[in-house]
Amino acid sequence: MNNVEPIRDKSKIQDVKIYLRGKDIRSYAMFIVGINVALRITDLLSLKWKDVFKENKKTFKDVEIYEGKTNKYRKIKLNKSARKALKELSESMEYIHMENFIFKSREGENKPITRQQALNILKDASNSVGVRENIGTHSLRKTWGYHAWKTGFNPAIIMETLNHSNLAITKRYLGIQQDDVNELYDQLNIE
Repeated sequence: MNNVEPIRDKSKIQDVKIYLRGKDIRSYAMFIVGINVALRITDLLSLKWKDVFKENKKTFKDVEIYEGKTNKYRKIKLNKSARKALKELSESMEYIHMENFIFKSREGENKPITRQQALNILKDASNSVGVRENIGTHSLRKTWGYHAWKTGFNPAIIMETLNHSNLAITKRYLGIQQDDVNELYDQLNIE
């Protein structure tokens, strides 16, 4: 399996968003939610409307899940970007059944899109807008982590959110490169 990377360039994130919005609201929402909640793709694709909406189908609630890989409990507060994308997706639909998958496949009665379909969507969008990094489904989660780190969030909190056992794993996972280390040296001047 090839090592995939986060999308480091914020302008490329914007390009992917614009590209996907023009193609398909479901794909756009998957990308936005994916880079904003730090879930593995299988957990993201398994979300149902009942996981994000209260019964009135208008008010968002915290997502509470047990991660598929680790079986660890996670409670996720949806941020403004994720809520906005989910609202746009829900408003594009004729009717929302709370038991339906959010990122529903067009094939079958009520199935989520496959991991492979999600990969195809992300690869197509990334290639179309010139993202240089090797992109895969895990890039969504890695993009969240990388930008949380670049924004200055405590690495221990990022490590905890990603359910990593130590900081070395998180550092490797985020794809921290020599350019990032050089930027630290440039910006930190102790006089």
